[in-house]
Amino acid sequence: MRDVVILGSTGSIGVQALEIIESNPTLFRVIALSAAGNNPQSLIEQVKKYGVKVIGVIKNGDLFRQALPGVQVIDGPQASSEIAAITCDVVLNAITGSIGLAPTLAALDVGNTLALANKESLVAGGDIVIAKAKPGQLLPVDSEHSALWQALYSGKKSEVSKLILTASGGPFRDREDLQTITIAEALAHPTWVMGPVVTINSATLANKGLEIIEAHYLFGVAYKDIEAVIHPQSIVHSLVEFVDGSTIAQASPPNMKGPIAYAISHPDRVAGATAPIDWRSSSRWTFSPIDNAKFPAVDLARRCGEHGGGLPAIFNAANEVAVAAFLDSHIGYSAIIDTVDAVVQKLAPEAVSPLRDLADVSAIEDNARRLTHELLKKVVA
Repeated sequence: MRDVVILGSTGSIGVQALEIIESNPTLFRVIALSAAGNNPQSLIEQVKKYGVKVIGVIKNGDLFRQALPGVQVIDGPQASSEIAAITCDVVLNAITGSIGLAPTLAALDVGNTLALANKESLVAGGDIVIAKAKPGQLLPVDSEHSALWQALYSGKKSEVSKLILTASGGPFRDREDLQTITIAEALAHPTWVMGPVVTINSATLANKGLEIIEAHYLFGVAYKDIEAVIHPQSIVHSLVEFVDGSTIAQASPPNMKGPIAYAISHPDRVAGATAPIDWRSSSRWTFSPIDNAKFPAVDLARRCGEHGGGLPAIFNAANEVAVAAFLDSHIGYSAIIDTVDAVVQKLAPEAVSPLRDLADVSAIEDNARRLTHELLKKVVA
C-alpha cells in the first residue's frame, strides 16, 4: 500500500490520479490533497470520498473548515508546499504553472519521491530542482517524458543518440490563417482533454518548447540532441534514437492515466491503467517536421534553454501572462507568442546569471510578468 499526496487534486491530472487510486484500493491510499480552493465543492467531495485527513488550500480556508470538521486545513500561499512535505511514498505535483516550483522543492527537501506533472518547475527552476533531487527521486508524468523514460531502459545513456518528442500539432497544424482564431477554436484540442492553459499552450506549441527544456533537465541530454515532430494521432508519445540506428518508441492511446499510474507505482505497472492499442483495427501513424514559421514558440523556447540563466523562467512567466490575456479576450491568438518573444528579447541581457534559489526565480518571473503586462497594454490600446 502506497501513501500518496496529490497537489492540484481538482485539475485534470489530479482527478485522473484519484480515479486510478479508486480503481486500485489495495495499491494506493490518499493521505493529503491540495488545491487552489477555487472549486470548493469538488475538493470537499474528494476529501469525503477518499477519507483524506489533511488538505491545503490557497483560499477559502474557513469554508473548508466548516464543511469538513475533523479535517486539518492548511491555508495560505504556502499551503501546497506544506502538503508536499508530508512524509509519504510519493507526491504527485499536478499544479499548473510556475507556482508549482515551491512545492516541488519542498517535496524534494524532505526526501519524498516526486511524480512531476508540473513541467514549469523544471522550466523555471531546472538547475535548482536537479541539484536537489537525489537519483530516482524525480519521476516524470508528462506523457512525452514518461515515454522517453520508458524507452531509455533499452540502452545505456552513452548509447543514446537523440530524444524525439512528439506533438499532435494542436487544432491549427493544417490552418494557414492564424489571425482570426477564437478562444473556442484554440480550446478545441483534437486528441487530448486538458485544462485551458495547457490546451492553449498545445495550440501554440509553447507546450512542446517547455517540454524540450524539461527533457533536457530530466535526462541530462544536450538541447542539440532533443527534437520534436508532429504526430497528429498522439499514439506514439516519444521516441529514443540510439547510436546503432535503432529507435525505440512508447505507444498507447492518448490517455494520461498510463503515465500517471506508471509514475506513482514505479517500478511496478498498474494492470488496466489505460486501454491498450486495438491492433485488430487498421490505423495510420504519420510524422512530419514542425513548421517553425507557423509555430515559433518551439525554437524560441529552445534558444531560451540553450542560453540558460533566467531566460527559461522569463519565457514561461511571459507565456503564462499572455495566455491569460488571450483567455480573457484582451489579445488575439497571434499576439501570445509575439509578446513572449518581445519580453525574452528585452530581458535577455540581464538574464545571464544562474538562478540560485527560489527567491531568484520569483524575482526574475515578477520582472517578466511586469514587462509582459506593460507590453500587453500597448497591444490592447
